[in-house]
Amino acid sequence: MSLPEILSGNLTAPGRLDKALAEASGLSRERIKGLIAAGAVTIGKTLAKSPSAKVQGEENWRIALPPAEPLDTPAQDIPLDIVFEDADLLVVNKPAGMVVHPAAGNRDGTLVNALLHHCRGQLSGINGVERPGIVHRIDKDTSGLLVVAKSDAAHEGLAAQFADHSITRRYLAVCGGQPNPPSGTVSGRIGRSDKDRKKMAVLPDKSARGKLAVTHYETIQRLNHAALIECRLETGRTHQVRVHCASIGHALLGDPIYGSTPKALKPLLDTLDFRRQALHAARLGFRHPISGETVDFRAELPADIRELIDETAR
Repeated sequence: MSLPEILSGNLTAPGRLDKALAEASGLSRERIKGLIAAGAVTIGKTLAKSPSAKVQGEENWRIALPPAEPLDTPAQDIPLDIVFEDADLLVVNKPAGMVVHPAAGNRDGTLVNALLHHCRGQLSGINGVERPGIVHRIDKDTSGLLVVAKSDAAHEGLAAQFADHSITRRYLAVCGGQPNPPSGTVSGRIGRSDKDRKKMAVLPDKSARGKLAVTHYETIQRLNHAALIECRLETGRTHQVRVHCASIGHALLGDPIYGSTPKALKPLLDTLDFRRQALHAARLGFRHPISGETVDFRAELPADIRELIDETAR
């Protein structure tokens, strides 16, 4: 049996114990709470009892950190396009067709299965479990950039940036028709559709359901019966770009749920066998949660969307 790793030091900030310990140790507050409940935290010579206890900010602390438990998901040797990686996180360019996280119907072949193999021996544990920290997702049939945490501290830091909408996220998409005006903003509350619970929808302004979503779009290239647009997200709601584009009458080409392909383009999509939403997470920028450095990553359009653009530009 592996022995616990001992972390220790001096608190540097007064206030709540869990917050002060999180800042001093690099662990998340949720992880600290669990460790206190497990009797693994000592302040001075006293066993910590409550996460909300007040500290002066100069106390000695000691944490007996147990080894991370293995995730009950198999590691699989699946090729990954790694854009960036260091000890705390990695950025991956996910291909269309890959599910991010195992779920019913997709127990293997997912990004998490691939990351468990790629990061073996490198994961310090997220909330005590040896796993990659998935802080955001993109749909199975959307390609593009995802950032994944490898440590508890990186996971918490990235999650905070997603929560306060400070992450830069830009998508490239091919929509049906040509938006007029060519650039603008779509906003509204997104939630489950009343007509189809499997779909999301823009809800009435007075609705108490759903969450506010804001998408800024700009036409990059006018095509025949279509357009290449860039979408900048202020928020990150489920299916946000797909729902917002459909709500203004310009659903994404190939979208099996929200799409309405112009008749003139249906033969082309059949010829190309284009069966997924034409959506790519092309740019991702954030503040590195450990170094504090501002980083920015880009991923070129994949071959299938590039071919779709070339053919609709003829």
